[in-house]
Amino acid sequence: MNVKVRCLGGKKFEMTARAHKVLSDQPFDNDGTDSAMTPPELFLSSLGACAAYYAEEYLRVRGLPDEDLEIRISALKGEKPARIASLQIDVIAPGLTQRHRDGLLRAVDACLITNTLHTPPHMDVRVVASSAAVEQEELISVG
Repeated sequence: MNVKVRCLGGKKFEMTARAHKVLSDQPFDNDGTDSAMTPPELFLSSLGACAAYYAEEYLRVRGLPDEDLEIRISALKGEKPARIASLQIDVIAPGLTQRHRDGLLRAVDACLITNTLHTPPHMDVRVVASSAAVEQEELISVG
């Protein structure tokens, strides 16, 4: 998986993965133009979309209704360091028995993003001189 992020000026950015583009911005009170979600909102959206995918798969495979499926995510911000300190995921799926609600919970808990948050990945951050330098390093590591 690869994503490229480009600065569009000000506080606005464009993220590209394969042939798909998503924008991020900051609200007016943070010197943005409020033209798109903030990066933390995109993070919550990613978690919600992943949970929804796993929930819908559970429902579809069992022939259960999915038209009223809804995922709501709430987060609280923490400080020192600034971070998302807590998350609440509500899965709204009317008309299910307790057995299927339990199964749906297990399905959502199996989401790739949820698992990533439970077991954080190793992360390296580096600063390079140019995108050409990154591409050259990728060629060397593949070759």
